[in-house]
Amino acid sequence: MSLEEATLALFAACNSARILAYLPQIHKAAIDTTGASAISSTTWLLFLVAHLSTIAHALINLKDLWLAACFAGNAVCCIAILSISWWKRRQFLARVRGSDKQSNVIPLT
Repeated sequence: MSLEEATLALFAACNSARILAYLPQIHKAAIDTTGASAISSTTWLLFLVAHLSTIAHALINLKDLWLAACFAGNAVCCIAILSISWWKRRQFLARVRGSDKQSNVIPLT
C-alpha cells in the first residue's frame, strides 16, 4: 500500500466514523430540557460552513463525488444539531415566558 493509499484509507475511516460521532450530540440536544444551552450555535454554524466549502472544493476543484458525499453527510448532521437546538431554545423560551406571565397574574379576591 502506497503512502497516498494509506492516507486516503485513514481519511475515509476517520470521516466515516465522524458521522457516527455526531449522533450523541444530536441525541443530547433532542432530550435537553434547558434550551440546548450547552450547544454553541456559532461553533456548529462554522462547522457547517466549513463542510459546505469542502463540498464545493470537492465538486469543483477535485471532481470527487465521494469526498463531496462524505462532507455532505457531515453538513446534514450539523444542520440537524442546529435545527434541534433552535427548536429546543424556542420551546424553552416559550415555557419561560409562559411561566413569567402566570407569575405576574394578580388574583382578584
